[in-house]
Amino acid sequence: MIPAPTGATRLHIIIGDPIAQVRAPAGVSQAFAEQGSDAILVPVQVAPGDLADFLAAMTRVRNLDGIVATIPHKFACYRACATATERAQFIGAVNLMRRGESGGWHGDMVDGLGFVGAAKAKDFDPAGCRALQIGAGGAGSAIALALIDAGVRELAIHDSDPGRRDVLIARLNERGKGRAVVAGTDASGFDLVANATPAGMQPGDPLPVDMATVSPSAYCGCVITRPEVSPFIAAARQRGCLTATGTDMYRALERVMVDFLLSKEAPS
Repeated sequence: MIPAPTGATRLHIIIGDPIAQVRAPAGVSQAFAEQGSDAILVPVQVAPGDLADFLAAMTRVRNLDGIVATIPHKFACYRACATATERAQFIGAVNLMRRGESGGWHGDMVDGLGFVGAAKAKDFDPAGCRALQIGAGGAGSAIALALIDAGVRELAIHDSDPGRRDVLIARLNERGKGRAVVAGTDASGFDLVANATPAGMQPGDPLPVDMATVSPSAYCGCVITRPEVSPFIAAARQRGCLTATGTDMYRALERVMVDFLLSKEAPS
């Protein structure tokens, strides 16, 4: 049970626009309590145009220790950080911020750890596979980095913004690990298909890939938490694919999030 907040309770907030879809607050607040920390996580809706003023004000809230950033604030929040992990610096985005010793914000981007963690929890190891990823935004960049670091042989990336896609591919290839290449929405021949876009959150959204080309033996993962079973995951299950939802990804992330927010050390 989450204890009732008091004047001594340390505050953490999760910011986004929209914010109603997030599942983090109760689970993270419960995890805080299980670690013996008098802290809570509260959702706050902040429009992009208000973010800079909001963060400036929040820096002055002395009982605010951490911020979780979701769509569409991950890149802007990175720019508000005084320091960041190597992973966040590579991506240029953060989804976690905690107050550093100097009072500034220290950031990390851990969406990729959640995606790979969810896959491994389903007994699917990305190492050596050919992967197709749709989306090269904040979450997509983090997932792409985590997949390359997890040992995928080839990562094909499709994004509606070719410039953003090409920059990500070039930077991934500089790591000298798996090969990153340009892709379309044809999933033929891929062992893993990742939807790292919001496609499916709104009724009528198109599916991120041509589902007729997805192999029944492929692993399919999605970042969307609401609806809990996105149209992409529902279609993948109809084809017999092994799947993980955005909620599965979040569950794999939750402990990493809590450890980062409560610790003075960044997760590896």
